[in-house]
Amino acid sequence: MAHFAELGLENIVERVVVVSNNELLDENNVEQESIGVTFCNQLFGGTWVQTSYNRNIRKNYAGIGFTYDEERDAFIPPQPYPSWTLNEDTCLWDSPVPYPEEGMYEWDEDNQEWVELWTD
Repeated sequence: MAHFAELGLENIVERVVVVSNNELLDENNVEQESIGVTFCNQLFGGTWVQTSYNRNIRKNYAGIGFTYDEERDAFIPPQPYPSWTLNEDTCLWDSPVPYPEEGMYEWDEDNQEWVELWTD
């Protein structure tokens, strides 16, 4: 199965659909993204870009609210906190302090630290 993301204003993902691989085949039975884009456009209208559940293309699997960055050819999730910075290699957001190796934590933006959710 192939996955395609519909882009809205400012290239924000509005929805992701699954398309049969058969809909992407050219005359030589080779999958072509452009054929899938045309299929989605004819079926739904709009602007479509292929995404990969396995992250084989475009860095990250597209989700609603993600941005498609044409220059990076990547889907980027929304920035979770103002202090987090975009990792150019992964196109994911990095916290100012690395996530602790053990336990479950949530980010405290005001204090710029990870706060453990509970302890044993």
